[in-house]
Amino acid sequence: MELKPTQRNHAIDIYRGFVMFLMMAEILEFSKVSKAIPESKFWSFLAFHQSHVEWVGCSLHDLIQPSFTFLVGVALPFSIASRMSKGAGFKSLLLHTIKRSLILILLGVFLRSVDRNMTNWTFEDTLTQIGLGYTFLFLIGFFKPKFQWATLMVVLVGYWLAFALYSAPQVDFYLLGENGEKQHFLSGFAAHWNKFSNLAAAFDSWFLNLFPREKPYLYNRGGYVTLSFIPTLGTMILGLFAGNILKSEKSNQEKLKEFLIYGLSLLVIGFLLNLSGICPNVKRIWTPTWVLFSGGWCFLLLSLFYFLVEIKGKNSWFEFLKIIGVNSIAAYVIAHTLVYFIADNLPVHLGKNYAQIFGEHYEHLVSGALVLFLEWLVLWWMYKKKIFIKI
Repeated sequence: MELKPTQRNHAIDIYRGFVMFLMMAEILEFSKVSKAIPESKFWSFLAFHQSHVEWVGCSLHDLIQPSFTFLVGVALPFSIASRMSKGAGFKSLLLHTIKRSLILILLGVFLRSVDRNMTNWTFEDTLTQIGLGYTFLFLIGFFKPKFQWATLMVVLVGYWLAFALYSAPQVDFYLLGENGEKQHFLSGFAAHWNKFSNLAAAFDSWFLNLFPREKPYLYNRGGYVTLSFIPTLGTMILGLFAGNILKSEKSNQEKLKEFLIYGLSLLVIGFLLNLSGICPNVKRIWTPTWVLFSGGWCFLLLSLFYFLVEIKGKNSWFEFLKIIGVNSIAAYVIAHTLVYFIADNLPVHLGKNYAQIFGEHYEHLVSGALVLFLEWLVLWWMYKKKIFIKI
């Protein structure tokens, strides 16, 4: 890894801001507007892309977590170079990385425990998943490119093989399904990645019961699992590749070309693997196919922002997103904590029916938009005061 310091890349901040904005915008609750206006294809489309797909497939909302994770890898070469240029050695960098990993893990657990009677020891949260793999990513960042590629292949093929060799038991999907339906039952070889009856779900039924709980852990209703941090590391490694390209001496056009080649190639490979039945494209358990497919989208989204910001110089167009992106940890915590305080107190000051200004159909949209604006104002204030939360 080349360790000379480089200038901050605004495309990364703006892409991160876009991702965090999508997460924060959950408060707009398009699904409720769509339910109130069932004949509207427009609101149905928006509702779909603001929701996670049930199992196999992808929506825009499903790209939030892989994008945030991908950008961790993108930023790593810049972070290491910056710290080393200030005199930090490998040992101090490693200790800082381990500390950061632990903070991310515990912060994720804390946010999952909000409004609980006791600590909710689960590890599927975005921050926790990143924390579990971050120290490994740091070490991989010092490998030569060919060994980084080899590590990615070992992670993806090894994780795929572990699932493929696991004898998945039959499960009563009528009993365990979120809607009491057999909606996630995959047949044939793909059945190794069925909801509730895969290797990672079995691991959690043992591992999570090692922690103190209000009641025994049986399964995660959404199908999310702890072991997803392993293929999530694969997503971060893809981001590391992108970060190395950004930090290289190549021209802007060459960098953009590489991003597009990576993006389209990964999309095609992921699509074909899912189509073949070799490995389904499932975000909730982060299958190797999902690493490749979502990684393709991450490269294409990075290409878009790199083209507009670094090549076309349209930085000022995205100031709104940049304010979010440079304080992503603060934005994440605000979206999981402060949002409830704001939403609960707006009716106190604006009146019980303030959100019905455009009719009952749009009340969730109105209240959500106001909450989202106030969240952004907090981040804008922090930006102006140069208050940046870093781990």
